[in-house]
Amino acid sequence: MGQGSPGSMNRQGLPGDRKPDGSDKKEKKFEPAAPPARVGRKQRKQKGPEAAARLPTVTPLSKCKLRLLKLERIKDYLLMEEVFVANQENLKPHEEKAEEDRSKVDDLRGSPMSVGNLEELIDENHAIVSSSVLSVVGLLQDEVDPMVSVMKVEKAPLESYADIGGLDAQIQEIKEAVELPLTHPELYEDIGIKPPKGVILYGEPGTGKTLLAKAVANSTSATFLRVVGSELIQKYLGDGPKLVRELFRVADDLSPSIVFIDEIDAVGTKRYDAHSGGEREIQRTMLELLNQLDGFDSRGDVKVILATNRIESLDPALLRPGRIDRKIEFPLPDIKTRRRIFQIHTARMTLADDVNLEEFVMTKDEFSGADIKAICTEAGLLALRERRMKVTHADFKKAKEKVMFKKKEGVPEGLYM
Repeated sequence: MGQGSPGSMNRQGLPGDRKPDGSDKKEKKFEPAAPPARVGRKQRKQKGPEAAARLPTVTPLSKCKLRLLKLERIKDYLLMEEVFVANQENLKPHEEKAEEDRSKVDDLRGSPMSVGNLEELIDENHAIVSSSVLSVVGLLQDEVDPMVSVMKVEKAPLESYADIGGLDAQIQEIKEAVELPLTHPELYEDIGIKPPKGVILYGEPGTGKTLLAKAVANSTSATFLRVVGSELIQKYLGDGPKLVRELFRVADDLSPSIVFIDEIDAVGTKRYDAHSGGEREIQRTMLELLNQLDGFDSRGDVKVILATNRIESLDPALLRPGRIDRKIEFPLPDIKTRRRIFQIHTARMTLADDVNLEEFVMTKDEFSGADIKAICTEAGLLALRERRMKVTHADFKKAKEKVMFKKKEGVPEGLYM
């Protein structure tokens, strides 16, 4: 029939048969798909042991760096603390040992209460003596008499030159003799003279001698030593001159300084043949005072102010130039000074309209500054007694009569009440 056999037909349809012309194409290998671009949702992390072991990529930020610096600083502090604690632990045994050694040495020294005690005589050349170990417990400073220590004025008085009525000439003289040599010594060097060593204030009681000394202490920055003449008189032999030496030695150590001796007539009276030990001791104290005022040792920046109301009784050797170079008299106040003193003492008082102070200023009675102060105080007390807030002219009259009566009858001027 011209057709092929059935066997040949079956072979043509098999897939493994190749065509003789080589037209069959080669089969392609399997290739995975290309990864998609980073667009859209983030790809999920792969799970599994490999993904767990992989370290994440960390990009340090500024906050991370600051936190790292902070942690490193804390680490440094902890290291320093560790070193400090270790050093303390190492030094503690040495300190304890040193303290123990110190206590043992103190025990060996003992208490320096005695030099030695004779316990028993063995023969003419031998004896048993018990002695404790002596030790230095401190250094003694220069001995200063406690009486001299209390003479130093620690707190300046409140009185000033403005509280002194009148006495302009006296204030000028004491400034030239006491204050100016301490504040401007070059002025005296330029002139070619030595400044005065001391001054003496003399006059009637209550005329302002001590008040002026207080004003000097208030206005100057120098050390001020105040002493009353009777304090230099001591009970035992030699204590008075010793106290005078101590007084001027302390004044020299604390220079520039001013020594004010009030009531100098207690120790500076004229010398005479003494018949008792007390009088001889007073004269020895005065001789030491004369030596300190003008002896071999230069006083330097130490100025002396003396005050008395009995200058006629003082020894001429005390008043001679070289020891006391300037004598300042304090007379009873004149009319102008009285007016000024009344103004000072009544400045803070509440006065009635009828008060006429000129009547008391122009009076013929001899008033001292202390008398005027007593009159003002007494007038204020009379008004206070009657529960009045103002002082009247009648109060001043009664006060004047009372003060003058007590003064003429011999009552001490300080006792006005």
